[in-house]
Amino acid sequence: MAKKIGVKPIAQNRKARHDFFIEESLECGIELKGTEVKSMRQGKVNLKESYAIVRNGEVFVEGMHISPYEQGNIFNTDPLRPKKLLLHKSEIRKLHQQVQKQGYALVPLDVYLKDGRMKMNLGVCVGKKLHDKRDAMAEKDARREVERAMKSDR
Repeated sequence: MAKKIGVKPIAQNRKARHDFFIEESLECGIELKGTEVKSMRQGKVNLKESYAIVRNGEVFVEGMHISPYEQGNIFNTDPLRPKKLLLHKSEIRKLHQQVQKQGYALVPLDVYLKDGRMKMNLGVCVGKKLHDKRDAMAEKDARREVERAMKSDR
């Protein structure tokens, strides 16, 4: 079978973009079992309540739900098991230093298939306050109104 070239989006964490300011993002690989990959290729993954944590010099993503593969029988694993992220040691050290700061968190932003391999976009984020969320929503509504006005003028 020929290797697929390009990027195919699998899942996005829209809630993260609403709840956090994304300071920096980083692409990393994910260590998965075979049935998890097959299930993810079908798009059966949820990033909504997931987060990443640095533990013993390794980065793990927790709370990422991968539904069991229908034809997987005994090879299916726990849908919420922690998945190891594949990063260089220097990148892990840098992420660990950034997360030590008050208010910073590692949040998975999206999962995609790149050249036949599952990749994750991991963001170093700071939580938004309620007034920041309101400002973002007001800005989005204003932009939508302007686009509507421009469209009606045509």
